[in-house]
Amino acid sequence: MSDPRPLSINWDVTYACPLRCAHCYSESGRRASRQLSLDDMFRVADALISLRPGSIQFSGGEPLLVKDLFQVAGRVSQAGIPVALYTSGWLLERKMLPDILRIFSRIHISVDGTTAKVHDSIRSRPGSFERAMHALALLDEAAREQRQRGGGAVNFGLDCVVVRSNFHQLKEFCTEIAPRFPEMKFLLLGAAIPSGLANRPGYTERELLTDEQLRLLASPDYARFLRSLAPDSVQLRTSDGLALQMHPERIASGKASTHLMHVEPDGALRGISIYEGTVGNLLEEPPQVLRERALARHRDPFVVETLSPVRTMKDWAEAARRIDHHFGSEEVRARIARRPEYTPRTNVAVLPTGVRRGQPADSDPAVAYALAP
Repeated sequence: MSDPRPLSINWDVTYACPLRCAHCYSESGRRASRQLSLDDMFRVADALISLRPGSIQFSGGEPLLVKDLFQVAGRVSQAGIPVALYTSGWLLERKMLPDILRIFSRIHISVDGTTAKVHDSIRSRPGSFERAMHALALLDEAAREQRQRGGGAVNFGLDCVVVRSNFHQLKEFCTEIAPRFPEMKFLLLGAAIPSGLANRPGYTERELLTDEQLRLLASPDYARFLRSLAPDSVQLRTSDGLALQMHPERIASGKASTHLMHVEPDGALRGISIYEGTVGNLLEEPPQVLRERALARHRDPFVVETLSPVRTMKDWAEAARRIDHHFGSEEVRARIARRPEYTPRTNVAVLPTGVRRGQPADSDPAVAYALAP
């Protein structure tokens, strides 16, 4: 086995969710939760612990909907494995903070717009922006109080899925949102990838980033420019998501996230994190066996043949559809067929505000550099 110890495991502990995000990779809130009993969640947790991963991320759906979340995550944390929480913030309450701060080494709040108009449209739930800001404010207050008591830092931050509808707001995340929360530690800006609802009819053409936008987001110069706008205390990272593509060339060069494992709510292990198709269930077979199967999926002849020609976002989306249909079960293919065509709700900007193709931008020198021929 080429990579016996996963550096990171993402466990979607439920598909239940109060939001209906347009880009949802797991289609949460639109399907059965598939949430396990507490005993079975402990069994899955123990199986994952036995792999000694670098970290385990609890996500969903909305993990805070799982009443036993803190017990399960605490079991992992007590085993000496760092755990992270990915939440929309919709359900985060002050009374949860002692458990959250005690158990989770990183807390990610998903924010997909710097205004309620943009965020709430993407998340398809009025009030979701204010809930996210409230969650960040609660964490900021708790972090400040803990620091003043001489306790350790609270590692929390903002995680944004970048699409065309919010691409024009990237600067505002740095200049308007981040400064509101002085204790915030990180700001992650990652491109949406063609997975789940983000690969349905209409969405790939209207909301996935153009190839030009993707190159800009991945540009070190543009990342440095954004960092210069954010508070010094905030670690900013941008990502084009291509490490998740599993392109054979990226695997060969060590640039693919082969170290990542993805567990579904019922304990099933995906062959490749962002694509449909599982390789077995942790409740039924040894985790090391399933890990080997998942790694073999990366080298499957169909995967290699399908991804090898991919060069553009359109190519990737088409390849992802083929992989999903090939490895997905009959139930998965039926779910894919039921996905509604995407209808945009907001106007989008193709390039950041004030930038025209091939023309330097006075306020955005890195943008002009990235867009130069």
